Amino acid sequence: MPASAVAAVVLYATMWVGFVQNWAWLSAVDHGCLRVFYDFGATHPGWVSFWDVFCTVLGPSAFRIAALAVIVVALIRRNLRAALFLVVSVELMGLVTVAAKSLGDRPRPATALVYGASTSFPSGHALGVVVGVLALLTVLWPLVPKRMRIPAIVVSAAVVFAVGLARVVLNVHHPSDVVAGGSLGYLYYLLCLRVVPPRPLASATETQLIAT
Repeated sequence: MPASAVAAVVLYATMWVGFVQNWAWLSAVDHGCLRVFYDFGATHPGWVSFWDVFCTVLGPSAFRIAALAVIVVALIRRNLRAALFLVVSVELMGLVTVAAKSLGDRPRPATALVYGASTSFPSGHALGVVVGVLALLTVLWPLVPKRMRIPAIVVSAAVVFAVGLARVVLNVHHPSDVVAGGSLGYLYYLLCLRVVPPRPLASATETQLIAT
């Protein structure tokens, strides 16, 4: 098992046990962060609206739509492995979220500034964005110009971080929910790589060569 996978398992387990056992240090971090953002958000509705829209535009549903478009392209190019990988990883990641939330069964923070459906642990947004970003990068990587690869990584990391932060800003998740969601999303991504390994999309020229 890769060291990163072990780290993700440890992080997820720590967050879960920590909130179940009500560890003092984790509770202090969770509630301290929520309080800071609540105090500001409660008096700045425009700030809250911005992050709420941000989470909608770059939430798991947006990545499912983007993945669906890539799946269609993959099928047109007869790349069944890429299409199957995206179906299992991105389109079905909601099932992982539902199962994990049912097991965690943690109430939403009482200070939530916007409505959040279901339970709090882990963050479905954090999970979904991590899976969506990593899965799409995996499939589309050969199509990214070399000069744009570092910017693509930076932007992807920024999106993951910003969405996770936004869930805490909106007080719909504790920081530990976000860390757990990101960790579980990464583990699910690794599982999908192992179970349904994709063949990344090639350029149109390469696709023709493969077909012939």
